[in-house]
Amino acid sequence: MSVMKKVVALFIAEDGEAPMQAVDTVQLESGKGIVGDRYYHDKGTFSEKLAGLPDRELTLIESEKIADFNQTFGFDFSSGDFRRNIVTEGVDLNSLVDQEFSIGAVRLRGIRLCEPCAHLAGVLVPELLPGMVHKAGLRAQILEDGLINISDPIQI
Repeated sequence: MSVMKKVVALFIAEDGEAPMQAVDTVQLESGKGIVGDRYYHDKGTFSEKLAGLPDRELTLIESEKIADFNQTFGFDFSSGDFRRNIVTEGVDLNSLVDQEFSIGAVRLRGIRLCEPCAHLAGVLVPELLPGMVHKAGLRAQILEDGLINISDPIQI
């Protein structure tokens, strides 16, 4: 029996240094990002670097990779600690680079891997850099506006 591909958590932050807030629903706007999120308002840590690029719109991470990291290194970080917008279950996000997929009724396109950075390692732990390389998620472009909810299915 295969595991259902779905959203298990959603997060936004008002600015680059603000804590991530868990929400039940997010509103996506093509060309901008998640309404209310730091990158939507160009207040993210990397807003200047990502200005005008579609890969600033949305970030995803696999719940399984977070659990593996915690188990391997003996940590107990929550999904929100990794500062990604959408936490998934049952889907290989790395395989979605250059691919279109949908979450609920919203169409998205994988742009590139969202690799761990020195900034996030400084916020969490140094082990983040070697422990999450090629495992820290996906940057995606929003192809059409819409709402995403927790438990929405992910279709490849």
